[in-house]
Amino acid sequence: MNHSPVQAFFLGKAVAETCYEQVESTLIHLLSEIGKFDAEQREHLSQVTEQVTERARQAEIATVQQRGGATPSWNSPTVDLQERIDELRAEVAQLRAELKRYRSPIS
Repeated sequence: MNHSPVQAFFLGKAVAETCYEQVESTLIHLLSEIGKFDAEQREHLSQVTEQVTERARQAEIATVQQRGGATPSWNSPTVDLQERIDELRAEVAQLRAELKRYRSPIS
């Protein structure tokens, strides 16, 4: 079995190309699976966020109804998220001021 250097060259070239194609195929498959996983995780996070928001909304509505108040304003979908955050910050500041006044000695 006598192989010439030319045959060895082409054999080596074929082995290298085959290995390259296998690595490329494996890498593409891996990246595809990572993309699918990422999309599934984003969808799952979105669903969990929606569930948490819905539970919070229901708890707030139940609390407000229990106290005899009106339905919360953020129940309507037209309320801007930043506006709601600003409202909550204002409520927190108001509660802090009330706590400070309550804790301070009467003068």
